[in-house]
Amino acid sequence: MRRLPAGVAAGHPDTARAGLAVLEAGGSAADSAAAMILAGSVAETIFCGLGGGGFATVYDARTATVTGLDFFVAVPGLDGTIAAAPQEISVFFGSVPMPYSMGGPTVAVPGAPSGAAELNRRFGRLPWADIVAPAIALASDGVRFSSAHAELLPDVAPAMVAGAGIDIYSREDGVGGRRLLLADETIDHPGLAGTLAALAQYGPQELLTGDLGRAMVAAVRADGGALSVQDMAAYRVTDLSPLRVPFGPDTLHVRGNDLDGFGRSARALDLAAVRRGGIDRARTFVRALRAPLARTETTSLVAVDRFGNACAATHSLGLGSGIWVGGVHGNSMLGEGELLRGEVVPGARMGSMMVPSVVIGADGDLRFAGGAAGGSRIRPALLQVMAGVLGEGRGVGEAVAAPRMSVTPDVVHLEPGFPDDVIAALRADGEEVVVWDRSRPYFGGVAAIAVDGPAADPRRGGLALLL
Repeated sequence: MRRLPAGVAAGHPDTARAGLAVLEAGGSAADSAAAMILAGSVAETIFCGLGGGGFATVYDARTATVTGLDFFVAVPGLDGTIAAAPQEISVFFGSVPMPYSMGGPTVAVPGAPSGAAELNRRFGRLPWADIVAPAIALASDGVRFSSAHAELLPDVAPAMVAGAGIDIYSREDGVGGRRLLLADETIDHPGLAGTLAALAQYGPQELLTGDLGRAMVAAVRADGGALSVQDMAAYRVTDLSPLRVPFGPDTLHVRGNDLDGFGRSARALDLAAVRRGGIDRARTFVRALRAPLARTETTSLVAVDRFGNACAATHSLGLGSGIWVGGVHGNSMLGEGELLRGEVVPGARMGSMMVPSVVIGADGDLRFAGGAAGGSRIRPALLQVMAGVLGEGRGVGEAVAAPRMSVTPDVVHLEPGFPDDVIAALRADGEEVVVWDRSRPYFGGVAAIAVDGPAADPRRGGLALLL
């Protein structure tokens, strides 16, 4: 049996190091992913946290089977409470304003701690306390605020620098005011180490129905939200039956209920045109990827253990609600308009674009494992990397770093590096083409492992490590 190299990839160096430490201690890929979910909730709080939720896809090398887990947020209101109107703000992505809501009415039922615990319980080898320990150490010592996060912070400051966030993401400027946190400064989360210690001792129920969970409910309801103890008590991680989609000679396994139809896009992509390159490659991506622009913040991670098992996970906080309890930032998923595409029913899972995925060959061997972050850019980022590795034969690091496109109904956005003849041909096709001056987190962040090892996205300041 051919196995992918054991290792990890994640959106922050400290997140990746936590995952590798768990693998080195004999943990499984799922153990490593669980530790990275928790460590990322300390190191990557501009994107994710214990108050958020996500999805995981687990590959079992012994049986060549795939299991999907849904630990995304749930809609509150089971006790009949109706939320007040949220606080409307605007955040800017570059010069483009994005409508957004925050405050207690945007907080949904969190699932990240439950998801990490379920990965460890069902697929793990190490004690739960060992999974939480790296995150506790990070929360106790503080982490380096990455340059990628510092670059993005001004765009999302109206949401992040609110409530206790003003002390976490800003500093006194020496002249009576405050400035935003800078790259390489230490980011501290008061109370978070204690919260994680309670999570290690009592499990995820402490953050749902224990003292910490009840304190979050009280804070959310005081700000007009609908979150209740009943909502928290009802939360469960659920299984997802992965969708199977042909991808060349291989089979993509991915959740089939994502908001952006990743499986449909993968099926629609002409891999022969991708392999031909040039304008044929660009045109098939434009056709497969065209979709409206949306904004939500996520992070992605992946691990493969020494036995060939794999776990890819993606999780998110939204942009944050401004509600903080015990170092935990309440999510703002009910303020993410792009996620609200149908009736919002108390107790139901919210929709998401997240698609942690694995690709399996005809022989049952794992060919690719990974996921992407970036809202509506998850689909184009991950599909372009998968096609680069499995269609064009690129190394995974090269495929992750390669120039990307993002296609809205009206505009084809290109990172620098696309050939001039491709740009000219797209414009001749009638496309409005915008060539960005540099690579940006806008184009998504991918963490993946393929036959040549792991790769993390330089756009997000990530790190990949081999065991």
